[in-house]
Amino acid sequence: MADIFDQLIKNYGPIGQHRERAHGYFAFPKLEGELGSRMKFRGKDVIVWSLNNYLGLANHPEVRKIDAEASKEWGLAYPMGARMMSGNTNYHEQLEAELAEFEKKEDAILLNYGYQGIMSAIDAICNRHDVIVYDAESHACIIDGLRLHPGHRFVFKHNDVADCEKQLERATTLIEKQKTGGILVITEGVFGMAGDQGKLKEIVDLKSKYNFRLLVDDAHGFGTLGKTGAGAGEEQDCQDGIDLYFSTFAKSMASIGAFMAGPRIIIDYIRYNIRSQIFAKSLPMPFVIGNLKRLHMLRTMPELKEKLWHNALKLQNGLKERGFDIGATNTPVTPVYMKGGVEEATAMVMDLRENYGVFASIVVYPVIPKGHIIYRLIPSAAHTDEDIEQTLKAFSATKEKLDAGAYKVDAIPDMAEKH
Repeated sequence: MADIFDQLIKNYGPIGQHRERAHGYFAFPKLEGELGSRMKFRGKDVIVWSLNNYLGLANHPEVRKIDAEASKEWGLAYPMGARMMSGNTNYHEQLEAELAEFEKKEDAILLNYGYQGIMSAIDAICNRHDVIVYDAESHACIIDGLRLHPGHRFVFKHNDVADCEKQLERATTLIEKQKTGGILVITEGVFGMAGDQGKLKEIVDLKSKYNFRLLVDDAHGFGTLGKTGAGAGEEQDCQDGIDLYFSTFAKSMASIGAFMAGPRIIIDYIRYNIRSQIFAKSLPMPFVIGNLKRLHMLRTMPELKEKLWHNALKLQNGLKERGFDIGATNTPVTPVYMKGGVEEATAMVMDLRENYGVFASIVVYPVIPKGHIIYRLIPSAAHTDEDIEQTLKAFSATKEKLDAGAYKVDAIPDMAEKH
């Protein structure tokens, strides 16, 4: 019999196998200094394009003030215990009510974390007779939620409404054969890697032909899309057709926690059956007070979203003018698609960080096919025109080097921090 630890040591996984060389630089890097568009990386000033600080609230003086005051007044312990037992407060319920009103839903439930929350919500909603139909490029938290589902699940090609309908036909046939169970469709408001919006309106329209409920993960759309910032459902004028609306506070609100909004009777069911909240400590009061402030700013300061979009369009148009492929993004998320191997991508990242002062996340094989490189830039309201111009110049210069073969190297250099 094998030792379970021996099995792990023999196979650290596709990313973990590079840990000794990558740790501290390509993986688990340490950005230091005040949160903002410019921070320090290994002692050098860099323009940061890897923070989901869409509205620039992470270091906003009003936010910092309310966070400090709430921490001083309440501390991190209050309230103690799970909300069902001893950890509920008027402020928790106030935040839920305001989120529900903002999303034009009857009720909402607070979740301690987005990843944990949506996984557990899927588990609470669906039983073994139910069928889940989901987009192929759904976030890892959704995929892990699906792994908890003991019933059938059918995947449709990314944003392919025709294939979604095909899978709905399969699901309907199966439900009719079983004579029990229902159908839940899961997709995203904004796909965080490519930046394209989910086909929410088209999927909602399928309700005229099929009996299903729709759950939308709008982590990147909340606060960035729609006239009021209510998200992708508002942007596409189909919010009423979204049965369960989910988002996190970790993006536009630059905080901790998440929520799900929907019909009061269903949210109440989730409230009494979602294991990750029933058996976990309540969200600490400073986060609740801080999130109330952030939500108020999101709703009453449209200039934050306007500045975000000014920066996003300036960056995206600048990249396109310089011949870069940014795909089909129609949100602030800005992917940059290039050709090259892992070694070339590694050398290019180092050049950008060390010599041009630009820190951006990069995705290579095995996450995407061999020979491809994707940079993902996340503009925010905190970026400046100078940040954007300097970044565009850096990308143009390094792209020339990439095309000329200057980044072809034999192996990934050892950039890990030594302890």
